[in-house]
Amino acid sequence: MLGLMQDWPLTCDKIITHAKINYPEREIISRQVSGAITRTNYGEVHDRARRLSSALIKRGVKLGDRIGTMAWNNARHFETWYGLIGIGAIYHTLNPRLFPEQLKYIVNHADDRMIFLDLTFVPLLEAHQDAMPGVKSFVIMCDRDEMPKTSLRGAECFEDLIDDGDEEVQWGGFDENTACGLCYTSGTTGNPKGVLYSHRSNTLMGMTAAMGSMMNVTGSDVCLMVVPMFHANAWALTFSGPMAGMKLVMPGPFMDGKSIYELLDGEKCSFSAAVPTVWLMLLNYLEDNKKKLPYLNSVLIGGSACPRSIMETFDKDFGVQVIHAWGMTETSPLGTISQVEPEIAHLPYEEQLSYRLKQGKPPLIVEMKITDEAGNELPRDGVASGILKVRGPGVSKAYFGGEGGDILDADGWFDTGDMASIDPLGYMQITDRSKDVIKSGGEWISSIDLENAAMGHKAAAECAVIGLPHPKWDERPLLIVVLKKGQKAKAKDFQKFLKGKIAKWWMPDDVVFVDELPHGPTGKVSKLDLREQFKDYKLPTA
Repeated sequence: MLGLMQDWPLTCDKIITHAKINYPEREIISRQVSGAITRTNYGEVHDRARRLSSALIKRGVKLGDRIGTMAWNNARHFETWYGLIGIGAIYHTLNPRLFPEQLKYIVNHADDRMIFLDLTFVPLLEAHQDAMPGVKSFVIMCDRDEMPKTSLRGAECFEDLIDDGDEEVQWGGFDENTACGLCYTSGTTGNPKGVLYSHRSNTLMGMTAAMGSMMNVTGSDVCLMVVPMFHANAWALTFSGPMAGMKLVMPGPFMDGKSIYELLDGEKCSFSAAVPTVWLMLLNYLEDNKKKLPYLNSVLIGGSACPRSIMETFDKDFGVQVIHAWGMTETSPLGTISQVEPEIAHLPYEEQLSYRLKQGKPPLIVEMKITDEAGNELPRDGVASGILKVRGPGVSKAYFGGEGGDILDADGWFDTGDMASIDPLGYMQITDRSKDVIKSGGEWISSIDLENAAMGHKAAAECAVIGLPHPKWDERPLLIVVLKKGQKAKAKDFQKFLKGKIAKWWMPDDVVFVDELPHGPTGKVSKLDLREQFKDYKLPTA
């Protein structure tokens, strides 16, 4: 027997329609490429997205077509997504930080027929458009008086496109499992692979992200959405924001400490989300300029592990709660969030911090386990470390175009490539990427834990750890450090600082100092590039 409830497809056009009806004047603030601040609201975004849908239909865009977007977080990018979503076309986010060869590959692999782009990226796409023969036209997201002279074929101004449409267009009417968005992995090994989100998966993840046990966002919050829309749906904020009627503040291309502070303070933001490198820049700016954060209540940190020093500084110096999170492009993207739950709320600060530094618990729609290399499930005792596997309605079951073959095991589990432990309370902690863990004398050393410990040194701006060959121990850790501006330190200073904070046998065999660390397209430190850079480096203990 089936229930007697209405069949109401979970399609994403309903999200912005809900925001239009219930929060029409709730603001969306954008910092443009020019630096100017512009203001709109959910009502206007909804209406312009409908007109965009109409104009796209006139240009032959239909259900299932892939349309590229290469843009920063701003209202026009937001309107483009919902204009595509409404008619069943697929937004395909293009990460501008990819190498040109990767960019050309994913545009062609996705078979994008149009690309929407910010002014910033006109020269880049002009240089490579000939290698993207399937793209028939380019829409430049700017005002008419900003429209550049360009060699891009079929170039059109975004505002002209909006004016060519009308609001009398049908949205939705298709299955909730219809493809909605396409986001390619950063491709640290081999070509990037496409993760194809459905309307259902995006809606479920948006609802999940807003829950009290997850991001805990409401219509009373003002969110500075730093995490880019080309990073797995801006961690679902593109959907949970309008669902909750949350005011959104979008920073455009300006993500330096000063610019982030200006928006946090000027728009009285209560919540934000970004990778650790962004928060490091902000904290350095605050320290140098003696600034405070009177309106900010919490920040979500994901993308890579949050260093203990960042969490403690936000806690003690600014009274801001850090919410640690983990996820992947393949998980839509949220996999876990570490909130302070009743079982740990009464604990002394140091004990509570040990839980908060973990990546946290999964929501209902994500199942999680750890296994050994033979696939045997390991205990949730907080000690055993194994391969992290996930499954659920927001987890990818295949890559676009069949790349990578079968990515699930017989029981539907996806191997994340991360090593993790899970404690008796259910808190998961990433111990390392499987390819980054350092194997020393038959034991594992977590590069993440070592990096986080080293980041506590007052002179450290950024740290990374890689394993290098050793004749006796197989591999030993090398600590690579970027110093804060004006700071000086020697290798022995860091080794002395780490004593008592890590196991003795984890102590880095050497410490080297560099001007900067290489970062991948998603802002993470590229261990692949570091291993190549230091492939001929000889440890003093070797």
